[in-house]
Amino acid sequence: MDIQEKLEKHQEWLETNGKTGERFNASKANLSKANLSEANLSGGDLSGTDLSGANLFDAFLSRANLFEANLLDANLKGAYLEGANLSAANLSFANLNEANLNEANLIEANLAGAYLSRASLFDAYLSRANLEGAYLIEANLSDAYLSGSNLSKASLIEANLTGASLSNSNLSNANLTEATLTGANLESVNLTGANLEGANLFGANLEGANLTGANLTGANLGKTNLAGASFNQANLFKTYFYRATLMKTDFTASIFCNTTMPDGRVDNSRC
Repeated sequence: MDIQEKLEKHQEWLETNGKTGERFNASKANLSKANLSEANLSGGDLSGTDLSGANLFDAFLSRANLFEANLLDANLKGAYLEGANLSAANLSFANLNEANLNEANLIEANLAGAYLSRASLFDAYLSRANLEGAYLIEANLSDAYLSGSNLSKASLIEANLTGASLSNSNLSNANLTEATLTGANLESVNLTGANLEGANLFGANLEGANLTGANLTGANLGKTNLAGASFNQANLFKTYFYRATLMKTDFTASIFCNTTMPDGRVDNSRC
């Protein structure tokens, strides 16, 4: 396969809106460890393609079809993947730092151990995706769809999850230090052992959420829905619950110390 020739024809195809040239098609091809740095593959077909270990640094892949592609350990730092189809793709241990994945389809994708620090995933679809142990430090996941996803042990320090949908997802032992989750849907989420120190969950829905053993030191849970949530053995030092909804909420063995309760009262009963 002459990659350069294909890229040139694809560029012509893009510039002429498909009138001349030829769309890049490498479906199910072996491009393992290929150097495609800064290549323009926008709208190309890479479905089922083996791109493991490939260099796609700063590549343009907007609206590209990468369904079931193998991007294991690939370098996609700074890549432009807006609106790309990456459903069921293997992106485990891939470098996606600072990549643009806005509105991308990552449903059921494997991103275990992937590097997504400062990546933008605004309005991205990540339902049932595997992000176990992924690095999402300062990532933008606002309005993202993460229902049923696995984020256990993921690092989401200072990540933006404003308005994100995380219902039924697994965030056990995740690090959400100073993360923003205002207005997020966290219904029935597993947050056991998670670190939410300094996190902002104002107005979030945590109905039925499991926060057993979680660290919520200094977290803002003002106006949250906590009906049926469990804070068993959670650290609630300086946690802010003002105007939160508590109904059948479990606080068994929780640490209350300088904790602001829904009525504005400060609870120091378990300092």
